Amino acid sequence: MRIGKKFSIIAILGLLLVLVLSACQQTAAPATEAPPAQPTAAAAQPTEPPPAPTAEPVTIQVYYPVAVDAPIADILKGYADKFHAENPNITVEPVFSGGYGDVQTAIQTIIDGGGEPPALGVMLATSLYDLVNADAIAPLDDYINGMDNGKAYMDDFVPAFMENSKYDGKTWSIPFQRSAVVMYYNKDMFKQAGLDAPDSWQAWADAAQKLTVKNGDTTNWGLQFPSGWPYWLFQPLAIGNGQNIFNNDCQVAFNDPKVVEAVQFYIDLSHKYEAMPKGVQAVWPSAPTDFASGATAMIVHSSGSLNGILEQANFDVGVMPYPGKEAGTFASVPGGGNFYILKGAPQEKRDAAWKFIEFVTQPEFVADYSIATGYIPNRQSAFDTDAMKAYLEKTPQMMDAFNALQYAGAELSLQDLGEVRSIFHDYLQKAYNDEMSAQDAMDAAQKDAEAAMKPFCE
Repeated sequence: MRIGKKFSIIAILGLLLVLVLSACQQTAAPATEAPPAQPTAAAAQPTEPPPAPTAEPVTIQVYYPVAVDAPIADILKGYADKFHAENPNITVEPVFSGGYGDVQTAIQTIIDGGGEPPALGVMLATSLYDLVNADAIAPLDDYINGMDNGKAYMDDFVPAFMENSKYDGKTWSIPFQRSAVVMYYNKDMFKQAGLDAPDSWQAWADAAQKLTVKNGDTTNWGLQFPSGWPYWLFQPLAIGNGQNIFNNDCQVAFNDPKVVEAVQFYIDLSHKYEAMPKGVQAVWPSAPTDFASGATAMIVHSSGSLNGILEQANFDVGVMPYPGKEAGTFASVPGGGNFYILKGAPQEKRDAAWKFIEFVTQPEFVADYSIATGYIPNRQSAFDTDAMKAYLEKTPQMMDAFNALQYAGAELSLQDLGEVRSIFHDYLQKAYNDEMSAQDAMDAAQKDAEAAMKPFCE
């Protein structure tokens, strides 16, 4: 009996041990599975994406001309500051020169010396062929095509200002600081003399003659015609006689009879009518001040001088295109500079330059620049801004300058422009200074220009 009891106790204890081991096997995870991870408080919250890498800082220079009576330097620096606020990784450093030719010469000197050119320059729109032939500039089509609204952006620019932006199926520049040749006239003087605004060469000459007043050694001229840089201001004379001074990028028309007649008209204004100073008038910078002070009744000049003239003048200022030869005809020519991206700048600087072009050609900046300087808005949408609408209400002369473009012929732009333009300048000034007749001067200019262009046009 004692043996049986011991066996029963042992059996019971064994059974209990088996049950305990079985329970442990049911609750324990298999050795080959990892226990599920338990979420932590931090992991339970949605995670933020890592910050985007900061763009590498880049500094670009923009070479810019300041050749008109307007605070160009201060204005452009202000735009650069606003650009920096939106693009903190890009620094724009304006570098100012006296005129368009100075800018181009400075850039070409850097390139010729093997240096790195600035990423961006504002040079004459008409310098296109020379800059392409020198392999100095980069086409802009990839940037334009990469815009969400590239076509609409380009279509918004004033057509007359796009004439010199395209060549060989590519877009090479963007209009910015654009102008037109216009005639400024003192409406008060005209009214006092019983004169209407001239609408023909004869009416123009007669008005200039009548408004010329001589007092001893002092003469208040009826007209000043700055001719130190003569081709641009001369072109509307030729256009107003029905013939521009060139036909295409390989053909000048310097000795066309109508161009020769326009040269003679310039000479007649001083020699025959005694209505303006004789010869070359190297008074480009002083002519607006002379006009605003009443020292001359009329000047021909850039529309970019509009605001400077309006600020100085205490009389009603009229703005109009040149009178053409025949009654009721008029003429003008566009001018000014475009943005060019320089091919020799590193890619990251060229990309930054394009960002600045996009920024500063927004309608509100185009309108602001026009209001501050007198340059004509380069984008049509700028006229829809509230600022421009308010400005035109008090400054209708800006719309007069813009309207002059409807009478504009193409500005001189052709192969080997720098050389051909210098040839034309030299002979035109010889005619102005009575060193050669108008016919002989233009014949010589035609011959020399054709020789200069021959290597580029064969």
